[in-house]
Amino acid sequence: MDQRISRVTLRVRGYHLDGYGHVNNARYLEFLEEGRWDYFDDRPDLARHFASGDPALVAVNLNINYRQAAVAGDDLEVLTRIADLSSRSARMYQEIRRIGDGQQITDADLTFVLLDVRAKQAMAIEGEIRQALEPLVLPKAQ
Repeated sequence: MDQRISRVTLRVRGYHLDGYGHVNNARYLEFLEEGRWDYFDDRPDLARHFASGDPALVAVNLNINYRQAAVAGDDLEVLTRIADLSSRSARMYQEIRRIGDGQQITDADLTFVLLDVRAKQAMAIEGEIRQALEPLVLPKAQ
């Protein structure tokens, strides 16, 4: 697998389910967040830029597509990568796939900005942070 993609696995449990026996839509947001945390855990040189909490990575937009239902006992993998980097924002692309058959369950695009916490405003992505992010960009296939 491409080193610019992070992969974390999880098993669907009963408490993830809605009344129809499928993973509740809000739980997918938690699964995706787990993937993003894992992405930075796998890249400590990148994560160190945000360890102090200033600047902060702040989600400003999330678009999610629910493709298929996952059910109790499914083993899932969350794949995460940076798909785009501009001067003031970046976009992460994530997929959740069922390990057993490789079927895509969900995919999402999350746009984030860097927040200057003290000034309470978005800041340019430049300098060392940009240098750390640039080699990680892997656009999603169209």
